[in-house]
Amino acid sequence: MRRMSAEAASEVAERVPGLSVVVPVFNAAATLRPLLARLRPVLARAAERYEVVLVNDGSRDGSWDLIEQLCREQAGVRGLNLMRNYGQHNALLAGIRAARFGLIVTLDDDLQNPPEELPRLLAKLAEGFDVVYGAPARDCNGVWRGLASRLIRLALQSAMGAATARRVSAFRALRTELRRGFADYDSPAVSIDVLLTWATTRFAAVTVRHEPRQAGASNYTFGKLAILALDMMTGFSAWPLRLASLVGLGFTLFGLAVLAYVLGRYLIAGGSVPGFPFLASTIAIFSGAQLFALGVIGEYLGRVHFRSMKRPAYVVRAEAGRSEP
Repeated sequence: MRRMSAEAASEVAERVPGLSVVVPVFNAAATLRPLLARLRPVLARAAERYEVVLVNDGSRDGSWDLIEQLCREQAGVRGLNLMRNYGQHNALLAGIRAARFGLIVTLDDDLQNPPEELPRLLAKLAEGFDVVYGAPARDCNGVWRGLASRLIRLALQSAMGAATARRVSAFRALRTELRRGFADYDSPAVSIDVLLTWATTRFAAVTVRHEPRQAGASNYTFGKLAILALDMMTGFSAWPLRLASLVGLGFTLFGLAVLAYVLGRYLIAGGSVPGFPFLASTIAIFSGAQLFALGVIGEYLGRVHFRSMKRPAYVVRAEAGRSEP
């Protein structure tokens, strides 16, 4: 078991009254015990009362059976078993809504977020911020995963601001009262970071270690992260619609410029612009711009359609454990 560094320990002058740690779990049977073994001594020093909420998001490796066992063996461990796999952010939403204490920390189940760094987030939160991210000093993910993560942060910039979005991570501390800002949110498309902007603008980040995965491989591929970025842009922002409007405006100006060129050539040289390729290219450009705009509108209509179906963000199958340590 790793010990909390002296630097991290010194940053928490006194223990917080209550702390809930939310961990979305997907096929993490190999890492849950080591995670709790490292997490519990940190929580004992950082909080007077605490709980660890393990949200099983449709795991297929026996993670829920292990969670039930951990709940029986260790006080302060709770489990939520979702009906199927809904996605990491949906599982986080379930855990945040189930949290019982005034502060919440979220972290992944793969030990890439070192639990020993948790006091640094709490110390920054105590300075008056509502959300504090643990930004990795060095990203241990691959090139494609890193590129997709940057795409996610780009999608978040319109909602959170560029400075904050660049340091967003799954390792975050927040005040539980923020969940009132999205208490009535009920949609299958969930982005916790965007929902937090509905309740506060007081974000901060601290630099923390980021360690290699202890077991298995990441379930986030470049394609999945790209789709998540698209969902964020079309589900929580009007930026793509504005982009489509700007593209339409740009090509309208381009068309006027072409018209001016054709009329000018006719008046000066006495003839029209020759050649089928010029006409075909112009038509193709305008057709592409129209299809792009229609595609953006279609994405938004799809989001409206799915929300009108009243599909829930998650459904809990079973619960286990107690909240008291």
